[in-house]
Amino acid sequence: MTKQEILARVDHTLLKPEARWQDIQKLCDEAVEYHTASICINPCYVRQAVEYLAGRVPVCTVIGFPLGATSTQTKLFEAKQALADGAEEFDMVINIGALKAGQLGYVEQEIRALKQAVGDKVLKVIVETCLLTEQEKETMCELVCSAGADFIKTSTGFSTGGATFADIALFARCVKGRCRIKAAGGIRTAEDMEEFIRLGADRLGTSSAIKILG
Repeated sequence: MTKQEILARVDHTLLKPEARWQDIQKLCDEAVEYHTASICINPCYVRQAVEYLAGRVPVCTVIGFPLGATSTQTKLFEAKQALADGAEEFDMVINIGALKAGQLGYVEQEIRALKQAVGDKVLKVIVETCLLTEQEKETMCELVCSAGADFIKTSTGFSTGGATFADIALFARCVKGRCRIKAAGGIRTAEDMEEFIRLGADRLGTSSAIKILG
């Protein structure tokens, strides 16, 4: 793959809590220069970034991040605020404890409610694969697809591990094209990026793609 073909699949990401507006502004400038799929930032900067980018690159933000352990109503409030601020893509974290407790209806309904709230905008569902069993990963593939989300995403990048080749292969096998796949967390080399894409990832979430490929 060419460098640009890879970058066109990258959500250029900065989610560090210490990030300042000038850091976000630099992220925006890089995304425009290198034609990334989006920028992915914390909700507090969405409105500024949307105004600064003026439609040149979509703005993605995170919901219930990074733990997923807020209420559905809180996640809905976050999503609606970010939507009003101009976000076009939303990466939400599932309630992992609810999944572990077997509350599959709750998990599915929360995803469905978020998708209804953002409408035709893109919803990506972060399942935090490093905390899940293989069966739980397969279950989440079914719930994400049945709830109507656009993507299933591996990781926040803030837990005990990030994307693995095995998890992307599992997602591709289970979703069977019913939703798209985002690999995120711990992507460090051009070879990693190409392999994730080859295995079925449609998006890559990373803060280092431009440094690696630029």
